[in-house]
Amino acid sequence: MTFNKPAYILAPLAGFTDLPFRSVVKKFGADLTVSEMISSNALAHGSQKTLHMLEKSPLEDPYSVQISANDPDMARRAVEILNNIEGIDIIDLNCGCPVPKVFGHGSGSALLDDLPRLKSILNAIKNTSNKQMASAKIRLGVNEKNHVNIAKNIEETGVDFIAVHGRTRAGKYKAPVDYDAIKEIKEAVSIPVIANGDIDSFEKAKWVLEHTGADGVMIGRGAVGAPWIFHQLKSGSSDISLELKHDIVLEHYDKIVEFYGERGVAIFRKHTHTYSKGYKGASALRDEVNRINDIKEYRDIIDDFFKNGEMA
Repeated sequence: MTFNKPAYILAPLAGFTDLPFRSVVKKFGADLTVSEMISSNALAHGSQKTLHMLEKSPLEDPYSVQISANDPDMARRAVEILNNIEGIDIIDLNCGCPVPKVFGHGSGSALLDDLPRLKSILNAIKNTSNKQMASAKIRLGVNEKNHVNIAKNIEETGVDFIAVHGRTRAGKYKAPVDYDAIKEIKEAVSIPVIANGDIDSFEKAKWVLEHTGADGVMIGRGAVGAPWIFHQLKSGSSDISLELKHDIVLEHYDKIVEFYGERGVAIFRKHTHTYSKGYKGASALRDEVNRINDIKEYRDIIDDFFKNGEMA
C-alpha cells in the first residue's frame, strides 16, 4: 500500500461491506478494502461467525482487517490469531465507532478520551503483528474536538497511516463534517492521512482531497447503492454508463448468492432498493422482488430491469 497518489478506500460499514460488496468495489476501482469491524474479544474466544467475517475475496489485495479493542492484552490475543491468517496486509484499530454498545464497552470512540490506553493498544498491535502495516481510524474527539492532539499521539506509536472521520462522537452521523479539522491533522503529522465522512459523489471526493490535502479518501455510506464511485475516481471522470451500472449490480448479486447461498436473495433486497433509486419503475421493482425467493427468478428480474432501465 503506497500513497504516492490519492488512495481510494472502502470504509468498513456493518451490514454492508461484507465479502461480496468488497469484491465488487475492488474489481471496479477501490485501492483498499477493509473488513467489517471485528471484536477482539470475539476473535480471541474463537467465534466462528467472527472468523467467517474475516474471509476475503481473491481480488482483495491489499486487505485490511479492522478490530475493536478496549484492552492491550485482548488486542494482542486478537492479533496473534490474525497473524496465522494469510492474506491480511493491514490491521486497523477502530477508534471512532460512536455506537453506544461499543462506546460503553470502552472501545471505538471511547478510546479518544483515554489516549494513554489508546496508545498502549496500538503499541500492542504494532509489537505483536506480523502484517505489513498498522493503522487507526479516528473521530475528532468525543464531545469536544481534540483532533490534532489525538493524531499526534497516534503518530507516536508508529502506525503507518490514519483515517479521520470529520465528526466528534457526539456528532454521530448528522453533524456537519469538519473538513478543516482533517486538513489541520494533515498539516500536523507526517504519516499519511485519509479523509472520511459524507463523501457521497465523485465531485465531493475530488473537493475533499483538494481542500484537506489528504492522501486519500475513505468512502462508506456513499458507496452503498453507488459502488461505481470508485470506478469514477479511478477513471478520473464522473461519467458512468447504465451498462456499467448493470454489470456492477449483477456482479454484486452473483457474489452475494455465491457467498450466502439461498439466503443471499433476501440479503440483496436492501441493495436492490438502493441501486434502483432514480430509475423509472423503481417502486414497482421493489414491490416485486420483496415477494421473490428463487435465485434465478430474482436474477432474471434485476437483469432485465437494469439492462433496459431508464433514469426517471
